[in-house]
Amino acid sequence: MIDRRRFLLNSLAVGGASLFARQFAFAQGLSAENGAVSEAAIRNARFPEHFYWGTATASYQVEGAWNVDGKGESIWDRFSHTVGKVKGGDTGDVACDQYHLYKQDIALMKQLNQKSCRFSISWPRIQPTGSGAVNQKGLDHYSRVTDAMLEAGIRPMCTIYHWDLPQAIEDKGGWPNRDTAALFTDYAGIVTKALGDRIDTWAIFNEPWVFTYLGYGVGVHAPAKSDIKLFLKAAHTVNIAQGETFRAMKAISPKAQIGSAFSMSPGVPATSSEADRKAVERFHAVNNVYFLYTAMHGKYPDAFVGETPYDVMGFRPGDDKLMQAKLDWIGINYYNRHFISDAGQGGDPYMHFNAVMPAVGPITDNGWEVWPRGLYDIVTQISHEYSNPIIEITENGCAYDDTPFAGAGGHVPDVRRTNFYRGHLAELARAIKDGANVRGYHAWSLLDNFEWAEGYSQRFGLTYVDFRDQKRTVKDSGLWYSRVAAANHLDV
Repeated sequence: MIDRRRFLLNSLAVGGASLFARQFAFAQGLSAENGAVSEAAIRNARFPEHFYWGTATASYQVEGAWNVDGKGESIWDRFSHTVGKVKGGDTGDVACDQYHLYKQDIALMKQLNQKSCRFSISWPRIQPTGSGAVNQKGLDHYSRVTDAMLEAGIRPMCTIYHWDLPQAIEDKGGWPNRDTAALFTDYAGIVTKALGDRIDTWAIFNEPWVFTYLGYGVGVHAPAKSDIKLFLKAAHTVNIAQGETFRAMKAISPKAQIGSAFSMSPGVPATSSEADRKAVERFHAVNNVYFLYTAMHGKYPDAFVGETPYDVMGFRPGDDKLMQAKLDWIGINYYNRHFISDAGQGGDPYMHFNAVMPAVGPITDNGWEVWPRGLYDIVTQISHEYSNPIIEITENGCAYDDTPFAGAGGHVPDVRRTNFYRGHLAELARAIKDGANVRGYHAWSLLDNFEWAEGYSQRFGLTYVDFRDQKRTVKDSGLWYSRVAAANHLDV
């Protein structure tokens, strides 16, 4: 199984033996730089007044109630119900049961001193078939969730789409079908009209590169299609949808702050060659800013070897204007970095690069390198490239399989997770000190949850969830994070 961020290791790496040899040789020059952050940097880290401390979740990963109160089937319902698609045969049918336990979880957020919660809305809960009549029970649910957050003093940051496309739309072609852009814009308008009087910060999409590439390019996520041309078509539809939705939402709620959350990973050239340096540029263009650059500039970044494949995308005259949307803020989801090399004539026929996750720094339980410096690097790079925009860290976290320990009074001692956050937050504070306009930080995640194709095998939460009885136990890292949020610094 491949999880949602580990895809590059298997899906883009070509000619692995020679690449790993080159990577190893280059890594020797980095061996002294083990990714550690000094204790002095951690003690001195400070954050702006009114900084938003929060956590992030996603509807399919936490809600459960997959067929309750009129909700329609999503592509992730279909995918997880298909034998062999998700590790352990796990599904999101129940997940954390947050659909029923949201009041408990919001009380937990308040207890942990959180001032912001990034959550998402399930499209098939609002429109069971993706278009037409509205399921009022679904809208009413999110209205209650929003009110409960506001009552608790928590800013609701709403993601319109976090991967749970209605299956009925996929049956008509899904994101590669250009018509999906108009359907999505209509859905976003319904949600904005219902909640825009109370929600002022919105993310249109979460990680559009991931759900288009993993879902349509390599097929390890829903809807399990494996065709690079379908990825290019899907990505173009999503870019149109992002621009059109931005304008539609602004027409309804002119003062709304609207952005998207983008997966971003700094690329490091595997060697000092010019070819590898150019490959890093292509990696950045497609992996990090393919949907951001397009929104801000109304054209595609230079992500391809040769001409941009407009014919494959289905690009039409005037699409540049449809795609463009000067987003009010930029969301960054950061987990790790990648070593990049030129693939020559290997790899996919358009971008020609290899990407692998290095292991110079410590490794999490799911095999990802812990590299706090990468958060500084990507935040400062985006700040430079986009004229110091408002940035929110919309996801950052780690998977460790720590469990309640009877000898600790039922606590979950997870010092590795605490150290992960200490390092990353110190690097974020350094980026802010160096001028980055970062407004908030959202740990992934409040709860252990359904981690897509990895099911329940990976635990990212600040809170341990016993999926047998839904009992929540705040981990030691969660208690530490609550102290940080209260103090607005790391010396706690």
